[in-house]
Amino acid sequence: MKQKMFFKSGTYRFRRFVKTAYAAFNSMHKVVSIGVVTGGMLVFANAGEVKAQATTSVEGEQLYTMEKELEEVMVTAAKVEVPLNQTAKQVTVISKEQVAQAPVQSIQDLLVYVAGIDVIQRGAHGVQADISIRGGSSDQNAILLNGVNITNAHTGHYNLDIPISLSDIERIEIIHGPSALIYGSSAFSGGINIITKKKADSKLYAKVEGGMHNLKGIEVRGAVDSDATSNSLSVTHNSSDGYTDNSDYNIFNALWQSRFSLENGSKIDLQLGYNDKKYGANTFYSPKYPNQYERTSTYLGSLKGEFGSVLKFIPIIYWNRHHDQFDLIKDTPVGRNFHRNDTYGANLIFLYRSKFGSTSLGSELRKEDIMSTNLGKEMVEPHRKYTKYDDRTNASISLEHSFTIDKFNMSAGVMMNHNTLEKKKYKFYPAVSATYRATNNVSLSSSWSKSTRIPTFVDLYYSTETHTANEGLKPERSESFDLGVKYHNTFMSAYATGFFMWGRNIIDWVKENPNDTWASWNHTKLNTKGVEAGVKFRLGKFLPVLGEASLLSVEYTRLNGDSDTKGLISKYSMSYLRDKLTTQFHHRIYGDFSASWFFRFQKRMGKYEVYEGTENTGKSAPFKSYSTLDLKLNYTYNSMRFYINVNNLYDTGYFDLTSIPQPGFWLMGGVSYTIH
Repeated sequence: MKQKMFFKSGTYRFRRFVKTAYAAFNSMHKVVSIGVVTGGMLVFANAGEVKAQATTSVEGEQLYTMEKELEEVMVTAAKVEVPLNQTAKQVTVISKEQVAQAPVQSIQDLLVYVAGIDVIQRGAHGVQADISIRGGSSDQNAILLNGVNITNAHTGHYNLDIPISLSDIERIEIIHGPSALIYGSSAFSGGINIITKKKADSKLYAKVEGGMHNLKGIEVRGAVDSDATSNSLSVTHNSSDGYTDNSDYNIFNALWQSRFSLENGSKIDLQLGYNDKKYGANTFYSPKYPNQYERTSTYLGSLKGEFGSVLKFIPIIYWNRHHDQFDLIKDTPVGRNFHRNDTYGANLIFLYRSKFGSTSLGSELRKEDIMSTNLGKEMVEPHRKYTKYDDRTNASISLEHSFTIDKFNMSAGVMMNHNTLEKKKYKFYPAVSATYRATNNVSLSSSWSKSTRIPTFVDLYYSTETHTANEGLKPERSESFDLGVKYHNTFMSAYATGFFMWGRNIIDWVKENPNDTWASWNHTKLNTKGVEAGVKFRLGKFLPVLGEASLLSVEYTRLNGDSDTKGLISKYSMSYLRDKLTTQFHHRIYGDFSASWFFRFQKRMGKYEVYEGTENTGKSAPFKSYSTLDLKLNYTYNSMRFYINVNNLYDTGYFDLTSIPQPGFWLMGGVSYTIH
């Protein structure tokens, strides 16, 4: 498909889009929710490059005007390339423009603005957060970096301990609902794929910022392109004294990326990263011990190739290592534990395209192990400070076929999975999806899929004064059915999706009486139903005074969970986010001065234990609903951008987990400089 460009007032206008990844998404400048992805489409996703970029006078950002409908746009992935109107699951895409507009310091902060995600914050600005999709736990999501599965087998608390700077992000893709065929066996309730920039959109980017609570931050990213290679290095350091007792943090990230371009469109991608965190863990795991402390570090490396055209094959090898030092009482050896978790993996994917559609065959071999002073089985001989060890191996093979007939697009596939936790057992996880384009503006979609999740090492072995683990836990199983509708025209786009998810052998921490210890246990079932809906208005098209890039979006998610707890007190499964409403409004104030507003309201179900000081009163109380409003002010002058972030504008007092207080009003500001 050819691309035609018309130059007018510094803005590129497209009559037709080339089949380039997310060309339309980059025109919307915010979280884009669309009805979603066929089975293997996003596995090992590979960022495509958007053509014909331009800077507007509004915010110094890329602006594209859509004059051809969204179905022209192709989503590029290593397994299959599918037009958006042919996708069937619910997906949320966060573009790099939306990242630049948001008043955030980390990926965790950014995900707070997605209505379909519950972000349970323990600490501010990416210190630690549990990510939940459709009422699932933090352990039930697959986390990928450029299509490489970096999900932490130790515990989901550390899933986002990854070496990413905000300036690295090209986009984030979030799949809602069980997605084993797409992301593998860890995608029990959904998955998140963080895709970084592969081409140098700037030679140098530098940012410094400061704010309340002695907040300090610096970020530098350099990139160099040549005919055959693209290389980039990003380094970030953020710190703060904290907004309450024992909430200080010190975070460092470094990420190196290289792409080697070969003949006939083939390529090899290398990524190496390091993340280091030190933070006060105020009541993170139990209000009984308010002066906890934690230090984590992550090392990761991967090598991914993509070769061929009609018959394409994609090999991947990767390794991740995560260290954790946990102190029950800060700066003392009391209750100190050390953990080292290693993950080794290899994938091989074949994709064949013909007039009958696209067929993909994929395989994965993944080994996860842990050495610890607390988690695992006793070692015959200690290794340095570690006295316990355990490992398991996961193997899977998936087959999927997608095809289009007139206005219908269909996809069907199955994943066969085996884990050494279940000896001699091979489980099958099928998925089927279909999309029907009723008119040029309306499409209907439906999908059905199954998935699974292996217990984490914490689920199996975490035993302390407050917790008792269960080595006999079974893997979780889930099944989901979605039905959705999408509408779009030149002024607005909207979607609505209803879903049912049936969970079996759900892993949770429970107890019979308030003063008992928490014990890991398999629920018989957890059934969740809900609706996700949203609407987006491109105001700039009809109200130019607000700026061409002006957008208003409103999204809402409502869940209802039904669990067979047998009268036990549940820590996680019944403390789901029932209601979440988010609103985002981006507009120009004057010239190159603009504002971005982010509002959210949420209501959590379940109850939390009430403590007086460090003592459990034996009472419980329901979570209170709350709302917050955040603001980012931007001013662009040539290659410089000045900004002010105002988080929690009206100083709401709230918490997401037990009694861990979250930040109130927080003012910060900074300046960035870009050399193109």
